Formats: sequence, C-alpha cells, structure tokens
Amino acid sequence: MTPGPWLSLVLQAWLLVAVLMTLLWMLHFPLKNAAIVDVGWALGLVLIAWLYACLGPGYPLRKTLLAAMVGAWGLRLAIYLLFARVIGQEEEGRYREIRRNWRTNVGRKFFLFFQFQALLDVFLSLPFLFVALNPTPRISLLEWAGLGLAGVSILGESLADWQLHRFKSDPRNKGKTCQRGLWQYSRHPNYFFEWLIWCAYFLFALASPHGAISILCPLLMLFFLFRVTGIPATEAQALRSRGEEYRRYQKTTSAFIPWFPKKVGP
Repeated sequence: MTPGPWLSLVLQAWLLVAVLMTLLWMLHFPLKNAAIVDVGWALGLVLIAWLYACLGPGYPLRKTLLAAMVGAWGLRLAIYLLFARVIGQEEEGRYREIRRNWRTNVGRKFFLFFQFQALLDVFLSLPFLFVALNPTPRISLLEWAGLGLAGVSILGESLADWQLHRFKSDPRNKGKTCQRGLWQYSRHPNYFFEWLIWCAYFLFALASPHGAISILCPLLMLFFLFRVTGIPATEAQALRSRGEEYRRYQKTTSAFIPWFPKKVGP
C-alpha cells in the first residue's frame, strides 16, 4: 500500500487524539483522577472512526456502518467509564499504585502515558482505515457477520458492566467480589467481550483490501489484556483489597472466556 489518502488520514487522526489526550491530561490534575484516560481511549477511537468515515474515499454505506458500529461501542463505554471511574469517584487503586511506583515527575510521566494511549488508538484504528478506503459498492456477507459479532459484543459488555455496577451500588457488597450473572462464569467478562469487539472489527475489515493486516489489533488487545494493563493490574488490585475471597474466586472461575465454575474443596 503506497502512501496516499491513508497517510493524510492517519496523521489527522493522530493529531485529533493527541489534542484530546492533552486536554484530558490537563483535566486530570484538578480531578485528581488519572482514570479519565480510559474515557479518552474509548472516545478517541470513536472520533477516529468518524473522521475516517467523513474523509475517507470509500463506499458511503460501508463508512456509515463503520461509524455506527464504533460509535455504539465507544460512546457507551466512554459514558460508562466516566460515571463508574471518574465523576464522583476516587482514583482507582491501580492508578494510585502507578503514582507510588513512579514517585518523581509523576505529571510528566502521566503525560507520556496519555500520549501513548493516543498512539495506541491510532494503531488500533487500522480496521477503520481499511474500511474507509474500500470503494467496493456492496456490503459482503463477511461484513454483515462482523456487524453481527459487534452487536453480540456490545450487548455482552454492556450486560457485564451493568451487573458489576448493580453489585457495587449495594452498600452490603462493599469489599466483596461480584460473582453474579456473567461474573459467575468469568472473572473478566467485560474484558472478554471487549476483546470480541476487536475480533468483530477485524472480521468487518477483512472484506477490504489489506484488511487482513488488522488481525494485529485483536492480537495486540489480547496481549494488553493478559500481560499489561488488563487482567494483571486488575487482579493485583483485587488481591490487595479483597485478599482470600478473591483467591478462592480465582480458583473456581475462568479468567477470561466464560465457562462453568470449578468445584473445589473447603
């Protein structure tokens, strides 16, 4: 793929999310809550998808479906994270732990962290780019399958988030682990459906020229979920705050893919 319209689109996308993340980085000081970056990560992907849909030279219906699919996922997630982790909330334990580990020049290091999320958004938007450049005037079965998988993913992640929010809203559950609904079958059903949405984006992009390259996106998300900021950080914080109860939960419940709980002895 030679440089052309795609290079200009990518540069504009990077500038857009870099500005967004800079503004959110400035905002995180008065908020005293770095979790605003999670909101920006989801919102940035929506903005990139919409930018590509507006400016890309591809088939209008395909671009509209792309914008709707990413918008439905990203706006729901951004709004949920805003209320669950930022507005009226104390900073999450994993971000407090990052502050303790960094010790010095924390503000500057968080700026780099926010900008890394902007670059990550640009890379993860590869499927959106391939779709927005595709001029083929028809929607293939592969693309309809991607849309269907995206619908399942959005519903699954929404249900997991709602069940967790409902559990945490009950004062009687303070300090306890949610083991209801989807959380009975997976310790991280929200992460599982989050990863599934990237599989849907890949499937949708696979019908476009060079779309196979976007397999890198679900693979990268899987790496981050299992090795970087997803499951390791979340479970480390859960063990610090809930201790033995969470260790028992780890023994009985699948870490990622929803499955029937194991039976363990006393």
